[in-house]
Amino acid sequence: MVTPLILDCDPGHDDALAILLAVGDPAVDLLAVTTVAGNQTVEKCTVNARRVLSLAGVTDVPVARGADRPLVRRLRIADDVHGATGLDGPAFTGEPSVPESPYSAHELLVDVLRSRPATIVATGALTNVARLLAEEPSLAGNITEIVWMGGSTERGNIAPLAEANAFVDPEAADLVVRSGVPFTMCGLNVTHQALVTDDVLARLERIGTPLARVCGEWMTFFASTYRDLFGFEAPPLHDPVAVARVIDPTIVHCVDANLVVETTGEWTAGATVVDLDRYTGRPPNARIALTLDREAFWDRVVTAITTLG
Repeated sequence: MVTPLILDCDPGHDDALAILLAVGDPAVDLLAVTTVAGNQTVEKCTVNARRVLSLAGVTDVPVARGADRPLVRRLRIADDVHGATGLDGPAFTGEPSVPESPYSAHELLVDVLRSRPATIVATGALTNVARLLAEEPSLAGNITEIVWMGGSTERGNIAPLAEANAFVDPEAADLVVRSGVPFTMCGLNVTHQALVTDDVLARLERIGTPLARVCGEWMTFFASTYRDLFGFEAPPLHDPVAVARVIDPTIVHCVDANLVVETTGEWTAGATVVDLDRYTGRPPNARIALTLDREAFWDRVVTAITTLG
């Protein structure tokens, strides 16, 4: 079965490859791309989403601009990781050929979900999804599942206990987790298993297409910032892990557990508190990704980029 999918993202190098995986893998049907502020401003993230689809030659997927700030907090962008454009590395000039939708992200989400049920894969802050659930509760039943790249069962990457997508808008994440819509969290604990090692870069180079070359340049830039900021020898490709979970659930192994999002802690805002050992007695309310089949994951990513090339 082909899974209808909406990708809500903030491109971002890893979001870029998540888009390519979603449009290049036959197991999913990408219905729309919506953008949110996070890795960069929403204006830059929207241009980046359009650019990725343009490079891939995909013209039938609408791209709509979403929230330009979190629900209640000031926006913090990740230009130290993704650069001034949000997608630094290869130099681009001019506007992407794929246009921006005349609809807002909220309007596009409503339109798509009224027409058919779909899975939402969110690879940024959950601001757009939270607003959708708050303002259009009748559409919750048409969301088959929300699969989020965000959070962590362990340490964070922007604060000691907070992953960046959770930290940017913890109130939105809290609302979405408590909505009752089936929810899967692909956090840092699993995405750090998706490292862009030298063998992966070599596979991209062997594809030999312009798109693959750009992907290699994106990953090279991404590797440089991860090395400088975090000491990683190879960067983790976070966001495509959430798409891979939808494409083939066996690639990303999950367990059921209780998940709450910290919104008030002075030092822990944005922490995703995952009760893997059931200390609290609270019932499971989420699927939590724990392990990645790295070989199968990279096979799907490389094959998608090859197909699009």
